[in-house]
Amino acid sequence: MEAIEVRSFQENDFQTVQQLNEEEGWNNLVEKNEETLCSWLNSEPALIALDGNEVIGYLRGLTDGATTLYVCELLVKESYRKQGIAERLVRLAHECYPSTRIEMIATQQSQGYYESRGYRAFYGFRKASEEM
Repeated sequence: MEAIEVRSFQENDFQTVQQLNEEEGWNNLVEKNEETLCSWLNSEPALIALDGNEVIGYLRGLTDGATTLYVCELLVKESYRKQGIAERLVRLAHECYPSTRIEMIATQQSQGYYESRGYRAFYGFRKASEEM
């Protein structure tokens, strides 16, 4: 894993990020291409994990810098999972804002992953703009 580099998002990473989203079945992000790019350009932290020149994962977050760091999306390419890359992305994002608490939404598939790492469940709600 030492060969894996993490750096800030650059706009030229976007198409590869969208490919990862498509592979994961996150079609809403893929279909709303312009909005998704806008979200990346206005997010902090926005981190990219690379193996050489290949984008293999990312974390996109939002923070107030003091209290909350919300992880909007965290994704690692399937063939790179279980190597600590997601943990490293979260750790690096948190190091940028060490006084914040980390909040994220999990899926049924990822719930056990977070629980085994000391995260506790909290309940929230989501409503998409087209449902308004």
